[in-house]
Amino acid sequence: MRISVSRLNASAFAGAVAVACAAVSAPAGAQQPMVIASQAEWSQGYDAAPRIRVQRSFMPTVSQEAIIGTEQAIARYREIAARGGWRQVATNQRLRLGSKGPGVVALRERLIMSGDLEPSAGSSPVFDTYVEAAVKRFQARHGLNATGVVNGPTISALNVPVETRLRQLEINLVRLRALSGDLGERYVIVNIPAALVETVEHGQVVSRHAAGVGKIDRQSPIMNAKITEINFNPFWTVPASIIRKDLIPKMREDPNYLTDNKIRVYNSQGQEVRPESINWYSDEATRYMFRQDPGADINSMGFVRINIPNPHGVYMHDTPAKGIFGDDFRFVSSGCVRVQNVRDYVTWLLKETPGWDRAAVDQAIASGERIDVRLARPVNVYWTYITAWASPDGIVQFRDDVYNRDGLGVQNVMAAAQAEGLDPVN
Repeated sequence: MRISVSRLNASAFAGAVAVACAAVSAPAGAQQPMVIASQAEWSQGYDAAPRIRVQRSFMPTVSQEAIIGTEQAIARYREIAARGGWRQVATNQRLRLGSKGPGVVALRERLIMSGDLEPSAGSSPVFDTYVEAAVKRFQARHGLNATGVVNGPTISALNVPVETRLRQLEINLVRLRALSGDLGERYVIVNIPAALVETVEHGQVVSRHAAGVGKIDRQSPIMNAKITEINFNPFWTVPASIIRKDLIPKMREDPNYLTDNKIRVYNSQGQEVRPESINWYSDEATRYMFRQDPGADINSMGFVRINIPNPHGVYMHDTPAKGIFGDDFRFVSSGCVRVQNVRDYVTWLLKETPGWDRAAVDQAIASGERIDVRLARPVNVYWTYITAWASPDGIVQFRDDVYNRDGLGVQNVMAAAQAEGLDPVN
């Protein structure tokens, strides 16, 4: 099922925690080299058991249902903590379908503890399709690509202590309650840690879009605003911060950078200036305006810019670099939000604006001309920071605290995996 979602987002609301009734007591044991099990041991395919099978959720991340679900999850995670929590999964190798050894036994124990694997799955040392389905479920709940392969980021997420996850839920319950008022009939939620955009109408999610959000050193702001205008085939005027941090260093390395990327330079009188006439080893460049020509192949905003009047100067937009939407780690921008499947997103935003259906959106993009469209009724948009939430049916989600706002050390599992020498690739 794909409704404006990437591999990450299709899984971002899959997965659930229905905590197991009791912990498995078998120790993880020392790690031994993995051997491949015989084909007969895992040739038949299995899906998750009905109790833990997950369906697409229409529940918004920010909602009364999320508050209820998170309160229930806190109670369950307190029970797990009271029983001693879960053990670490110690391995420096990727585990996948067919792997065999004590590392798989430890993995089974961990997945049973968090409710991703049925207790009846037992403690076999073989990584069968029951375990693969459970790993996919766990990865989905933690915003990782659901490959079923236990790689570095998955190990790092598995080894976050239950006490930390419990505290994460408690912190985010406060955030959810703070947003529990009337958000509007139609609104957009941007959850920065999840790098995810939701469109919500009549209390249900209409579409989910993978997003590229601010880097750790150029963070996307937390804010409430309104989407007021769509710009098709826009120019991109380079912000002063990017001129200093990016353009000047790039021009020192490659004098053809501006020309190759169709970025023009203008002085205060609006006259175009030749790049070679500027001293790039001084601050002279900061006195000029830099504007990139329209064009989806080159323009940093792609086909569309979505205007959101706000004091931070940020907005939402398309991007020519669509490959980022399949990545686990999408903290790549200078503060603005890049939106996957932007045509679907813009069509929904313009739903109440006469004359702007999907065909009109496609036609405007195809024209290559700058077209500005005011929304007939502005749409509320909330840029939020939610790293843990749950639904009443037991689905519990966790995301990295990329900006360290939780203060619990649950930051980038990619970085953690690399620091420990684990493979961060599928």
